Amino acid sequence: MEKRYDGSFRMIDRWKIFPDRAERLEELGRDLVNAGYLRGDYLLSSGVATSYYFDKYLFETKPGILRRLATFLAELVPANTDRLAGPELGAVPILTALALETGLPFVIVKKHRSGNGQTLVAGELYHGERVTVIEDVISTGSEALRTAREVGDLGALVLGILAVLDRDEGASEKLVAAGFHVSSLFRRVELGL
Repeated sequence: MEKRYDGSFRMIDRWKIFPDRAERLEELGRDLVNAGYLRGDYLLSSGVATSYYFDKYLFETKPGILRRLATFLAELVPANTDRLAGPELGAVPILTALALETGLPFVIVKKHRSGNGQTLVAGELYHGERVTVIEDVISTGSEALRTAREVGDLGALVLGILAVLDRDEGASEKLVAAGFHVSSLFRRVELGL
């Protein structure tokens, strides 16, 4: 059992204070479900009717959850990533937390061009940069695909798409078929939903 000195005259057991990675990830999954999982009749932004909804804003606005999400997501960001990217508005809290965790800059891909007709990308993005797209919840994958294509159209190389939650409704398959590597921190079935 690993011990470390805590600055006093006693040794503390590090693993009793900090449970192992699997336990922490399982706890985070439970917290996501408790914070954002809703049952009822919902219509997703993709137009799909569903009997449950995962309200990203209910978990993205909780600092304790957001901090832990950033810690675990940072482990999945490819080491050669130059920049993060994500769609407005839902991915912005996660992008911000992940940028603070990793030190990587990010861009936000807007849904609509501003009145001056400029690009859909807010922030600096340079030709040839290697970008990882960050998403909150993926269902059909349409928003993630739009984001990845917009970034790619501006000359960046999209390394992959990383989501907090995959609803297991075809998003991963659609994104892989479009040529993108896809990872998620959680899948709906892994959360027991």
